Amino acid sequence: MDFFSAWIVSFSALHCLYFFWGTQAQQAFRTEPRNLTVRMGATAVLRCEVLRASGTVQWVKDGLLLGPHRSLPGFPRYSMIGNPKRGQHHLQIEKAQLDDDTTYECQAGQSESSPAIVSNTAWLNVLIPPSTPYFEGDVATTPWIAGKMYTVACVAPEAKPMAEITLYKDGVELTGAESFTMSGSKDKLLNTHAKVTVAALSSDNGRQLACYAKNPALLRPVGTMLTMSVLYPPHPPVIVGLETDEVKAGRMLMLECVSHGGNPLATLHWTKNGEVLSKTWEEDIVAQKSSSVLYLKITPADNQAELCCESANLVSLSPLSVHRRITVFFEPEKVILSGSVTAVEGQELDLCCYASSSNPPVQIRWWLGYKELNNTVVTIQEGVNGGMTTTSNMTHRVSREEDGLMLTCEAFNKGTHFSKTQTAKLSVCYPPQKVWLDAPSQDVPLHAGTKVRLTCFSTGGNPTGTLTWFKDGNKVSHMQRQMSFDRGVARDLVLVLTASDNMADYRCDATNEAEKTISAYTKLMVYFTAVSMKITTTQEELRRGEMLTLECQAGSSNPKANILWSLGTQRFPGVEQPPVKAQYGGVSVRSSLSLNLTSEHHNQRVICQANSPVLTEGANTFLKLNVLYPPEFSPHQPTQVQVLEDDTITIPLLVSANPEEVSCIWLHRKQKLVKEGNLRYHWSDEHSLMINNVTRKDAGVYTVECANLEGVNQIPIMLDVQYAPGVKAVKSPVFVNMGGTADLMCKADANPIISDMFSWKWLGEEEEVEMGEETQEDKTGLLTIYDVTRAHAGFYQCTANNGIAPPASVDVHLVVQFKPELQKGPQWRKVASRGNGTTTAAVVCQAEGIPRVDFSWEKNGVPMDFANPRYEERTVREGSFHTSMVRVVNVSAAHDYAVFSCTARNSLGEDKLNIQLVSTSHPDPPFSFRQVGVTHDSVTLEWIPGFNGGLQQRFRTRYRWDQSFSYLYVDVFPPTATSFSVTGLQPVTTYYFSVNALNAMGESDYADNNAVLTITTKERPELEETSAGDDSVPHGTRGLPAHLTVVFTVVFGVLLVLNSLGCFFGQRWKKRRLQKGGGGGSVLDGKENEEGSSQSTVNTSNKYESREKINAATQRTLLVESGSEADSNVYESYAAEGSHYYFPTTDYVPALSPHPEEMRRHDASHLPVDSYSHLYEDVRLGGLYQDILASSPSPVPLVDRTVPYQWNNWRSPTNLQGAWRVREFGDVQQPRRDSDLPFELRGELV
Repeated sequence: MDFFSAWIVSFSALHCLYFFWGTQAQQAFRTEPRNLTVRMGATAVLRCEVLRASGTVQWVKDGLLLGPHRSLPGFPRYSMIGNPKRGQHHLQIEKAQLDDDTTYECQAGQSESSPAIVSNTAWLNVLIPPSTPYFEGDVATTPWIAGKMYTVACVAPEAKPMAEITLYKDGVELTGAESFTMSGSKDKLLNTHAKVTVAALSSDNGRQLACYAKNPALLRPVGTMLTMSVLYPPHPPVIVGLETDEVKAGRMLMLECVSHGGNPLATLHWTKNGEVLSKTWEEDIVAQKSSSVLYLKITPADNQAELCCESANLVSLSPLSVHRRITVFFEPEKVILSGSVTAVEGQELDLCCYASSSNPPVQIRWWLGYKELNNTVVTIQEGVNGGMTTTSNMTHRVSREEDGLMLTCEAFNKGTHFSKTQTAKLSVCYPPQKVWLDAPSQDVPLHAGTKVRLTCFSTGGNPTGTLTWFKDGNKVSHMQRQMSFDRGVARDLVLVLTASDNMADYRCDATNEAEKTISAYTKLMVYFTAVSMKITTTQEELRRGEMLTLECQAGSSNPKANILWSLGTQRFPGVEQPPVKAQYGGVSVRSSLSLNLTSEHHNQRVICQANSPVLTEGANTFLKLNVLYPPEFSPHQPTQVQVLEDDTITIPLLVSANPEEVSCIWLHRKQKLVKEGNLRYHWSDEHSLMINNVTRKDAGVYTVECANLEGVNQIPIMLDVQYAPGVKAVKSPVFVNMGGTADLMCKADANPIISDMFSWKWLGEEEEVEMGEETQEDKTGLLTIYDVTRAHAGFYQCTANNGIAPPASVDVHLVVQFKPELQKGPQWRKVASRGNGTTTAAVVCQAEGIPRVDFSWEKNGVPMDFANPRYEERTVREGSFHTSMVRVVNVSAAHDYAVFSCTARNSLGEDKLNIQLVSTSHPDPPFSFRQVGVTHDSVTLEWIPGFNGGLQQRFRTRYRWDQSFSYLYVDVFPPTATSFSVTGLQPVTTYYFSVNALNAMGESDYADNNAVLTITTKERPELEETSAGDDSVPHGTRGLPAHLTVVFTVVFGVLLVLNSLGCFFGQRWKKRRLQKGGGGGSVLDGKENEEGSSQSTVNTSNKYESREKINAATQRTLLVESGSEADSNVYESYAAEGSHYYFPTTDYVPALSPHPEEMRRHDASHLPVDSYSHLYEDVRLGGLYQDILASSPSPVPLVDRTVPYQWNNWRSPTNLQGAWRVREFGDVQQPRRDSDLPFELRGELV
């Protein structure tokens, strides 16, 4: 039965049921909902039972239908419960909330057999408990003050019905509270407020104040509590530690002030006579007291002082205090004995003893030795700090016997039992008895300058006498210190004898307080030199060449002096006159001298010296000569000065003259140098010339002319300016034939020219070549290279360094001329192209040679005629490289498959290369296959590619280990790489490796005549062995359980069968599509192929043109997806002809080099790099594919990266005058995307 028939049957049955139900009884309520009260969060069930319910049963909440579904969507807490077959449709409300507090009705909808019925309205009353009550205002945060009345307000919020509030203080209910209600935050909720007035008591501090709220929704009341903080004043303070009010000065009192009670505890501070002593105190919370300890050092100033301790807190009306007045007993600070204790024998002695303020006042007594003196008068007066001062005056007549006795004044304090004394030694004076001298005899002569000691002695007297020296009645100020001995005193007078000491009177006086003097006398004889020297002349001005007469007078001397003259190192006797008497008992002498003046006498001293025959020293004086003369240049004046270029030089001018006002003129090359004319010229000291930024033009002879009032003089000075070298090539480039001798020369401009100033350096990038012989001829440096080779060609740097920075360099180009040498590698000897008359081939020949290389071409030994439009030749030159390209248009197999001979020649010789133009084919084998590196699990191989057969080639390696008889094949990636690493090998295992090349035509033999490389891997490093050992887990532990293996095997088999069926039907569907589409859209005939190929020719010497028949025996080849690569090659498959054609999808531009004379940039042209992996075509005819590449399961690479590898080193010219581009030979077709090909020719990825 199908779906349509089943629907018709169901519809008929429904009508039958409706008919049957219509004959039943009317629906009615068995149970109707009633009013219900529940607490918030509880589950409420409103009951509703309907008999014979035929209509839809729904609940209505406050006029809103909740829906017929029993789960009541949209109301997650609502549902209908009960057995619907029994008509039970109870409304269950879970977690009742305030929103559920409303009216509800149960309704049964109208049916065909019964009208609608509606139940009674039921009210669901939801009881809401109050939130935690709280105190209003700042009663919880603000402390109370004892004795005041406070209103406490508590709120119980958000309740239904209203809450009842009860207030408690310390567990006792507070009566007289007033309550009222206000609306809550939501409808139906009420806030209850309760207030009560409370009197604050000090005993309430720390007690609990509680507020409790309850309503029917609560099983027990909820409440909040706070701790009352009541402030009240402390008790009065007391002082502990002061038992009596009388204390001694110097005592350390420790007093404690204590105050009990108070909230907060009291703050305490000490004062003395109203001055604050301390504001620190400690609080004891447990003992409820504050205490402050005062350490007071008692001083006399504290006498009658009043100590006070005050206590207070925040609520004290005024501070509470305690006071104590103290009396201090203290000694006098000082006892002073005044008056002189020295007296002359028989005089009366008056003394006074004073005691400073003390409490109580002191008693004073006098003692002389052991005898108490009672002749005293005592006075008592008020003193400081409340004490009394005491003064005692004493009078006594002295005698010689009392000399040296101790006089004592004693002060005694009865209150402190203190006694203090002052003592002095009594001195009774009487005069000395005798005085005498110890001095040289006055008959013995002494020389001036000799140190002489005169000693005066005195005995007797009290005190001993004071000795004083006098010279010629005048007190001597430089006496020695007076010394004492057993019976008296002595005093020395040390004299350094002078002329004034000759026959002078010396006296010594002895005196003391007895006012009686006794004396002693002596005289000395002294020899001395002249006391004065003076030189005079009658001439006012002294000039060079004049005669000068001088006169010298020596003052008083003892004995007579002799006069000598000196000038520098010269000595003159002079003319002496008779002596005359002079002061100090000596004589005076006079002498004269005559001189012929020169400029050397200027500022020199003429010395007159007076010597005595009996004295070793003499007296002298001098006269400084002021000789006038014209300018003269110093013998040390430099006549040649050296300086570095760009430096600053000062040419000193050492000139002297008198008068010194000299004017000098500087001449350079007969031109006067003027300071204002050149800012580089400065005269540092008005004569020396300073030149800033010296240049080589400043060199030469400078003539200086100087003049003053006495005349004119001049001198020449040579300035030698040295500068760093500048260098230039004598000739560049330098041409030389290979094997000849090259002379490279550079010439320097420098000062100074030194030996070994030139050095040569090879600037080539290759290894250093033999530099040859370096020589120097004056300013020219020469590098001679013998037996020149091509390696010597390039640039050589000539550096000149004369020791002055910076050195200078110049490059000299050496060009080595040699005959042409052609590139003759495998890629240069063959060119492949299809010979169907539609393609273009480029035969390239490259030679290196100097001088200019010219090319000639032959085809099969016959010179080529480039007048033929099918052949075009272009030549490009860059440096020593010369490239000639012959473009063959419309290549014909019959005419153009030949040997093209390229001959390159210049004046030194020629070279020849045969290039074969052939059809596209499989590649040649690689060669030079070798090992590059080996590890424990990998081997790196390298080779040189052979000729690619004119098509994109790739490489494949094969290898096996020594215990295996079959090879593993690995495609090289990137496909055109010439080195490759084979990984995943076993350690210490011998492997055999080979490599070959493949292209679309087939594959080559293996490299080096099928050579096999035998390589053994290395041992595994210890670290890797350890880690490998850690990872080794038994196979059984890693495998899947047996039952899972069976399940996976069955599932995989089923999927494989379904996949095979899908492929089979898919192939049949595609074949039908091909048959319906016809062969015209997908298979091209030969004519269409030729037309298409004529439009897709690409001019290249290394990528070969389109649609040449590659392998006529093959029906299918590998198709490669090329839509993502610009340089990939696409191969077509034609079922009609069974021929395969090659379509290059991009043009190739060989990198040709510009002519050396041209300005150029080295912009290297490189083939694009393939960044894709192997792409494979799903070939339906597997057998045909295996015939083509039976041994090559790997894909064909998209791009050949090595064709030819020599071209990758060429550089494209940018100067269009001397260079050309292969692109000019024809129109370049844009890369052909895979999506532009017919469907049959597109690649399919697998």
